[in-house]
Amino acid sequence: MKIRHPVLIRALSFILACVVRLWIGTLRYRYHFLGPNVDPHQRGLRDRYIYAFWHENMLLPAYYYARPDIYVLISQHADGQLIAEVCNRLGFQAVRGSTTRGGADAVRQMLRISAHLAITPDGPRGPRRKIQQGLTYLAARTGLPIVPVGIAFSRPWRMRSWDRFALPKPWSLAMCITDDPIELPADADRALLAEYTDRVESELQRLTGIAERSVETGRLESDRPAHERFLIAINGKK
Repeated sequence: MKIRHPVLIRALSFILACVVRLWIGTLRYRYHFLGPNVDPHQRGLRDRYIYAFWHENMLLPAYYYARPDIYVLISQHADGQLIAEVCNRLGFQAVRGSTTRGGADAVRQMLRISAHLAITPDGPRGPRRKIQQGLTYLAARTGLPIVPVGIAFSRPWRMRSWDRFALPKPWSLAMCITDDPIELPADADRALLAEYTDRVESELQRLTGIAERSVETGRLESDRPAHERFLIAINGKK
């Protein structure tokens, strides 16, 4: 059922935002960075990024990434206004558009602001865990590096949706993994954008796999060689 009445949208968005805060706030959250620390909450982070994560795991960043200097790209589909209202109540700003619809307008908006951007590159309709080229187009035109974010929950419930949307169990373990940001040349043509799209998708798949293995063992299960893990440890990285 499509919800379009402004009063209903405001009321439902308030309820949903409260549920997200109460529910996701119970999780045992762990963030590990295999490359530079790109946590948007850290002090002194001067660079801006596009944070990309799978649609199925959006509940975690909806809580932990909520801040007014992060703009969320919200699809222009019928339920987009409700999602935008929820994001605003959680503390985000919203840009209306998607990687397939309204993308050009979203780029124009992003060029006018100084903030991070959060995107689910396989949303809003899939296919699951497949990146659409709009993500790399946005990165090239805005000049923002892409940060693939691998997210996993410990044995979550799954919805019967196209993305098998993850519903984490209260007080369960949630893991977030990042590595080096991926920068695109501003003059990238269609062929080069396709190459970078494959690269970002592969990296997001890799980091998601690390996160999924890590929540099962309760510790970081990096796929880096042992000597690289040692260097990360002595340099003070998690």
